[in-house]
Amino acid sequence: MNMASSGFCLVTPASRGLGFAFARYLLANSNLPVVATARRNCDEVHDQLLSGIKGKKILQVLPVDVTDESSLSSMASHLRDTFPNTSLRLALTLPGILHVEKSPSQISASNALQSFQVNALGPLLLMKHLTPFLPTKSSPPFNPTKGALILPTHAIYAMMAARVGSISDNSSGGWYSYRASKAAVFQLAKTLDLHLCTRSRERACAVALHPGTVRTDFTREYWDGRGMLEADEAAGKLLGVLVAMGMEGRGRCWDWRGEEVVP
Repeated sequence: MNMASSGFCLVTPASRGLGFAFARYLLANSNLPVVATARRNCDEVHDQLLSGIKGKKILQVLPVDVTDESSLSSMASHLRDTFPNTSLRLALTLPGILHVEKSPSQISASNALQSFQVNALGPLLLMKHLTPFLPTKSSPPFNPTKGALILPTHAIYAMMAARVGSISDNSSGGWYSYRASKAAVFQLAKTLDLHLCTRSRERACAVALHPGTVRTDFTREYWDGRGMLEADEAAGKLLGVLVAMGMEGRGRCWDWRGEEVVP
């Protein structure tokens, strides 16, 4: 196989929760190199991701903190050196933090700033540094993938939105900084996809994703057993949506059932 036209996958962050599940799923069900990121303990995360995975896998875990752009620059430099002739085939960008404000009086400037730094500026900076690795309109088609996960021949850049970031779906209020910062992701996905329509045409698209309520440390305070997905289940369902979506789904937000979440 010509690895130069097979592409590589990237999951950031992937140290726990849904990102960890995404990286594990890709390693177990495809033959593509996987690049994962963690803020710390990269060697430990590397071993955890490969634990129990059969076969020879190509995995790198890089130190990245989306609130520190220098770490994103270092990641990009490493990717250029490691994959000089290989395009990014699947990017799953998931930075997220939640500070709950039930009323305006509970808004903290420092917490709100952190929400926007991680949930909105984080995906924006990742987009800045990762877009150059996506195929252009003149790039050759990707080789077919092997394994249970058969990826499409175009690249997909996915960023994690949330249903609570949808303005039209907001019927309960609250969660001010989280809602506002996650609303930005809908706009980022659309705007990046418009750029890719010109730069890449049918070779790459951008989408936003809503995973549902996933049982992770991120949602621990809201575990109630009703309609919750385990991280492995959510990762598999979302990847299934991306594989089946086709280019007609570009620029929009999709949930784990394959249903559109309108802004």
